[in-house]
Amino acid sequence: MAVLAATTGSALSAPAAAEGETPPGQVDFPTHCPAPQEAGLPPADGPTTARITVDNPAPQVGDTVTVTYQVVRTPALNPVGGELPADVLTPTGRILLAGAQSGEVTVVGAKRNDPVPAGAALPAVTMTGTFTVTAPGETTLAPGGYTLHTSHLLDLDTTCTADAASAAPLSARLTATALPTANLRSVFLGAAQGRPGAKVKVTAAGFPPGAAVTVAGRAGAAETADRVSATADERGTALVELPVTDKATTAVIAYEGGAWTAGQGSGPAAYTVIDAAPPPSSATRKVTATVEPGALGMTQTGEDITLGAVPYGDGGAAPGRIGTVTVTDARGGPAGWSLIGKVTDFTGPGGIRIPGASLSWTPRCVAAEGSRSVCTPGSAGVVGADGALLASTPDAPLVGGTFTIDATVTLKVPPYTPPGAYTAVLTLTLS
Repeated sequence: MAVLAATTGSALSAPAAAEGETPPGQVDFPTHCPAPQEAGLPPADGPTTARITVDNPAPQVGDTVTVTYQVVRTPALNPVGGELPADVLTPTGRILLAGAQSGEVTVVGAKRNDPVPAGAALPAVTMTGTFTVTAPGETTLAPGGYTLHTSHLLDLDTTCTADAASAAPLSARLTATALPTANLRSVFLGAAQGRPGAKVKVTAAGFPPGAAVTVAGRAGAAETADRVSATADERGTALVELPVTDKATTAVIAYEGGAWTAGQGSGPAAYTVIDAAPPPSSATRKVTATVEPGALGMTQTGEDITLGAVPYGDGGAAPGRIGTVTVTDARGGPAGWSLIGKVTDFTGPGGIRIPGASLSWTPRCVAAEGSRSVCTPGSAGVVGADGALLASTPDAPLVGGTFTIDATVTLKVPPYTPPGAYTAVLTLTLS
């Protein structure tokens, strides 16, 4: 079981720097801030001090990253004739992406400010947003233009844009990695031994449909002369009979291309050639090795799951990740397994609840190299009290392996949900 938590009503903030030090990622850039026409004020020009932070500087492709844009200081002035009351200032802005991934991220802040005297500079603001990582490599983040909207007396927008002659300063960076890929190619034998020349039924599975597959004998790391070719069917399977005539053959492999490689070949399946006429002077002894079956179990990294914060009033999606779950199937039998998740309602201050059906996930599942089974992630969608499939493997003549499972989760928080921490219990059941 794991405990999930989501928080509303607070802005994201980075750890404070020591007094006199510039926080990491804080930059200055020249900005032009025309006052709203209704204010009758001249434009304000000057430096904006800003800082961008990310919640995950080393994501995988497909992850959702939360970004925070802090305007520490702006040249923009109070656009109304008198004092600007508290909590009437709403900021929005843009973050510029470059490098491995380009584009813009829209960020929005909560309507939260102290009173601003007439003619004084508008206060510091914090804005947040999210984007999905689509490419591996380094992506840089730079502050773009921002708009400060006031809703006192009149709706007024003060829009600050970066000086066109100056490049946007780099404020943060992240380095994304591609999702690991698993080699699911495998080979199964109809018999584990035979006399020289015996035809062994071989099933080569997990290949791309239509691939040219070579099935060959192997003695240690070298191939023997025993070899046949086939074409994988629409399911990625090739069925052949391999005549094993070389007495040195100790295993059978299958692969694509001109030679076996770890990326395009199956693991070896043991095979023994039994010589029909051993020398009369030789003495033979039967050697038996036993493979003991194990158990089906799982482990999980960490205990609690903390979701991202959402602003009070706006509500929205609180993102997170359940953490890595490792399933080990060492039973050696024909039965697959399934991993089911169920979540209770989220309970917050005063017993207020957010339904468990507001939590959805997008599962991922990767089988370790050499695993017999193919791991299938569950469908993206609602978890809820009724439960949803996180991952599974099918029944097969022989199953087993090690499987790494994870899922990104999102809690949909309704607008104007009271501030505070909301917790629920996520239960994962392996069977």
